[in-house]
Amino acid sequence: MASADSPRFSDSPIPRYLQLAELMRQRVSRGIWPQGHRLPSLDELGQEFGVARVTVRQAVDLLARDGLLSPQQGRGTFVTGQASERWLSVQTSLESLARMYADTEPQIVNIDESTNAPALRPGEGHAASRYVFMRRVHSRQGEPYCVINIHLAEQVFRRSPKRFRDEPVIPILVAQKSLRITKAHQVLTIGTADIEVARLLGVPVNSPVAEVRRVFRDDKDCVVYLGEVTYRGDAVHVEMNLLP
Repeated sequence: MASADSPRFSDSPIPRYLQLAELMRQRVSRGIWPQGHRLPSLDELGQEFGVARVTVRQAVDLLARDGLLSPQQGRGTFVTGQASERWLSVQTSLESLARMYADTEPQIVNIDESTNAPALRPGEGHAASRYVFMRRVHSRQGEPYCVINIHLAEQVFRRSPKRFRDEPVIPILVAQKSLRITKAHQVLTIGTADIEVARLLGVPVNSPVAEVRRVFRDDKDCVVYLGEVTYRGDAVHVEMNLLP
């Protein structure tokens, strides 16, 4: 029988085995189940989480394919790997944001070098006449961690077209002395991965993701950069100082 604090999987449209796999992944990443730890039996886990044995088996098989767990015949299931480190912190300055992307490996999925202005929200400034659109996957040490849709003002893109195609955009913008970014704003929300994002990031559909919308404006209140970023949930670490 499930305990009173068992998760209510029925409240979510996400398949139960994916939800359970995420809970188990968190136990590994938080050190509750350290490397070498032997998991409770399938029946014990099913009782703890209030799910069927087959659901536990599906979750274990998924984490085994990810290299986190190793089911061993006659011995049980052991933790053999470590969950991805949540290294991606929320940054509060352009300089620190640029440094965060220093070792990023961008790969262009789609590019349109002459497109109309993106849809801007009230208070986000006014649009340039033309933009370059890029959809990219960013990786770190060969592991994809975000999908980003970028609208970059065309006149800015033309200053360094090859670098903007091949390198992370924000460090280039910050380093340009001829460009004065006077306003930079970002909004973070929590969502789930759709089919396309899940494919590009290598995560299950409906996995938790962090969505960030960034808008940079110049001294004429023109939007020179709009980035809509979707980060893997297992890469994000949010830490903020609170005023006393």
